[in-house]
Amino acid sequence: MKKKRIAGWKWVVGASVGAATALALLILTGSLVDRLVFARPLPATEAKKASEEEMKRSIRSLEARIKSVEPRGLYIIIDTAENRLSLMRGGKPIKEFIVSCGSGGLLEDPDGGRSWIFDTPRGEHAVQSKLVNPTWIKPDWAFIEEGEKIPSDYNERIDNDTLGDFALGIGNGYFIHGTLYTRMLGRNVTHGCVRVGDKDLREIYQAAGIGTRVYIY
Repeated sequence: MKKKRIAGWKWVVGASVGAATALALLILTGSLVDRLVFARPLPATEAKKASEEEMKRSIRSLEARIKSVEPRGLYIIIDTAENRLSLMRGGKPIKEFIVSCGSGGLLEDPDGGRSWIFDTPRGEHAVQSKLVNPTWIKPDWAFIEEGEKIPSDYNERIDNDTLGDFALGIGNGYFIHGTLYTRMLGRNVTHGCVRVGDKDLREIYQAAGIGTRVYIY
């Protein structure tokens, strides 16, 4: 993973204390100055010692609060700009994979007045299902995109090949799944799901369990 991406994520989940600590110290220093100015005068060495001790207590408290919101156990981070999926534990990457995320493209239904934007959903999610040999039930947009008539027969929507050998459902119809288009990995070309190569997908599928947190940005 690129350092700038790891650093950005650590700030979000709280693994890096720098900016937050600086802010806390500024606030703390201001409050100390107020007390030192308007309270009884203290000798310089005593005032410095009191300031340092209070700052240390504040930092320890801040680190404890940050630690409490850090995901426990294994979790997944997906960088949609770089098309990278990382298995993480304790704020550290275990392994990184090249994937394909949403294209951001817009598709409009020329007849029904509907439209779809093909973005991978950002935010915090969780693995809600684990499927072997998953079946894709093709939605209306899949036919509209191909210029085909939307079928009335449900069986014409069933596709047993496109999603690969495994799929991890993260809700609202979005999956981390396989792909027939491995040459497109690393590009933003999907309809919102996260596509992974077969070998990598097996490893991710085996590592993640139901409830595994998935953070997408």
